[in-house]
Amino acid sequence: MRAFTGISFAAPIALAQGASDPGRIYILEKAGRVRAFPNVASVTTAQVTTPLDFSTLVNNSFNEGGALGLALHPQWATRKELFVSYTRTGRGGGNPLISVISRFRSSDNGATFPLSGEERLLELDQPFDNHNGGGIAFGPDGFLYIGFGDGGSGNDPNNAGQQLNTLHGKMLRIDVDVPFVSDGGARYGIPSTNPYAATGAPCNQTTSSRTIDAGPVVRCAEIYAYGLRNPWRWSFDRDTGDLWVGDVGQSTWEEIDLVTLGGNYGWRTCEGFHRTGSTSTRCATAGLIDPVAALNRSQSVSVTGGYVYRGSAVPSLFGQFVFADTYNSSVYVVSDHPTLGRDGGVERIATAVGGLGSFGQTLDGEVFMLSLNNGQLFRFQAASTDAGVPFPATLSQTGCFTPTLPTQPVPALIPYTVNAALWSDGAAKERFFAIPDGARITVQADGDFELPNGSVTVKTFSLNGQKIETRLFVRHSDGQWAGYTYEWRTDQSDADLLPGSKTKTVGTQTWTYPSRGECLTCHTAVAGRTLGLELAQLNGALAYPRGVTANQVESLAAVGYFAGALPGPVASLPRLPDPFGAMGTVEERARAYLHANCSGCHRNGQGQGPADFRYGLSFLQTNLCNRAPSNGNAGVAGALIFTPMNPSQSLLSIRTKALDTFRMPPLGSAIVDAQGTALIDAWINSVNACP
Repeated sequence: MRAFTGISFAAPIALAQGASDPGRIYILEKAGRVRAFPNVASVTTAQVTTPLDFSTLVNNSFNEGGALGLALHPQWATRKELFVSYTRTGRGGGNPLISVISRFRSSDNGATFPLSGEERLLELDQPFDNHNGGGIAFGPDGFLYIGFGDGGSGNDPNNAGQQLNTLHGKMLRIDVDVPFVSDGGARYGIPSTNPYAATGAPCNQTTSSRTIDAGPVVRCAEIYAYGLRNPWRWSFDRDTGDLWVGDVGQSTWEEIDLVTLGGNYGWRTCEGFHRTGSTSTRCATAGLIDPVAALNRSQSVSVTGGYVYRGSAVPSLFGQFVFADTYNSSVYVVSDHPTLGRDGGVERIATAVGGLGSFGQTLDGEVFMLSLNNGQLFRFQAASTDAGVPFPATLSQTGCFTPTLPTQPVPALIPYTVNAALWSDGAAKERFFAIPDGARITVQADGDFELPNGSVTVKTFSLNGQKIETRLFVRHSDGQWAGYTYEWRTDQSDADLLPGSKTKTVGTQTWTYPSRGECLTCHTAVAGRTLGLELAQLNGALAYPRGVTANQVESLAAVGYFAGALPGPVASLPRLPDPFGAMGTVEERARAYLHANCSGCHRNGQGQGPADFRYGLSFLQTNLCNRAPSNGNAGVAGALIFTPMNPSQSLLSIRTKALDTFRMPPLGSAIVDAQGTALIDAWINSVNACP
């Protein structure tokens, strides 16, 4: 449920409360502002203050950088010291960013923290602009813990996770309660029990002008644990002191780790319980610590670590580690805590707000979810008495199809088609949607349709004239979307609800039925959940069942389906060309294809990289041309996202033709779209230079 309904923030990324200060909550916004508000349900915007604005120091807040971590000194009652982690502009020489850990002090009981008083404790050059990690927290021992990613790109090209002479790919531990020397001296201490406190040396005692890097054989004394890829969000269990880390995977496994002093968690040798990139070969490497649980791509694309729940609002959650996936917004708990040691081992308990970028925990043990998309805060509440009512077991029981003839949709379902279709391994598709009586569709500024609560979209897939799958995508009364997959029986008499994902052979090809988590992986919150229902896709003709052919947008407007007037005459509204039709240039048709197949994830800075595939953007705004990838080069040296006149060096071509872990889109397809990839190659070959 939403918490503090009277307020919201700009991309909140961290939440903190000071010890002995339960009446006040601090929020870190990704652009570099610390906000504060009274901890009362009725709080209003007028009560929100800005104790610290350091946005002038921050760079890369639109992507994986920006302000990333917030921690309050454990002796908050007497030491109003606030610590932040952020990225700033790099020094050049191939290092685009610098990760910074800074302290600010307050002299007015935490009301303000002057920017001029910044004390930079630690700086770390970042060779790429992703995998910055950036979480910070004080442990039960009073030391400050810091999580840094492996430095970025993909597949850890510097093998930083396993190198002990760098701070990349590590959990660090430092002592901030030492005298701060403004220039040329130690700015933090090394806890004596750190693994390399005695045999190593501090790798990053910052001066005012530079970072001191470790030598080739020096072991960094700041290291607490290593072998991590990108510990994006993590936390301590306030009761046991256990350190729980959500480590974002490469392209095959996401993992949850219980991190201990001196531990090596395997990256880049291992990913989850397996050799990196494998779904079958176990890691089994001596000296490496397995995760508590690993999630495959049907469950998670980018794991967001949370907290062990220690609140009272939901007794059934007490003592369980709660975490989520940023892209599909599924919320999980670790099952059979704490020594599971197997693939999976998690239970999906909810669908959260879109763009769930982080969690926070207040002094009373309650856990909050922070939405990067809408800036709102959410908390857990106990399920209502009617929760858990099972979804209909057969398609004939859903009310969407005639009970005695499940192949026949009921009249309430409105058929539609799209101008540019998603590739579905050659399957024919029928599409429908329905909204409740009296409800209306809101057309967003970008043309996407926002369907009201109680709406449903329906898609049936057929191969060789036989229906094989029907998917229902439902917006429930709480505003959350959920997907339900039905497998058609061989005799076409009905279709049965599947509890999870499934693969089977249909004719000569393999067909994958998605899990409910996979539905939300593609139907992202940033794309408005429903992918085809938008002006540019429906602005075209449809032959309706009664023998009338008409423009779909005009037809919906005529019968009053929209909440307001359209943004203009239908002829002037955006329209995607058919990628394989006669209208439009090769660029326009290729861009339409990519909009349909890729923009659900890759837009607005989402999608683990800078690419934005929305058709309405200029080519320059897509961030494609001659751009280095943020997640590896798919094994092709020197490959860029889009290399003019060179498909073989363009990941746009390489990954859409792949059928291994580099496959894009990564879910639901086992056959290369020959016509679609040929169109992409034709576009790449037609571009002489980047704009």
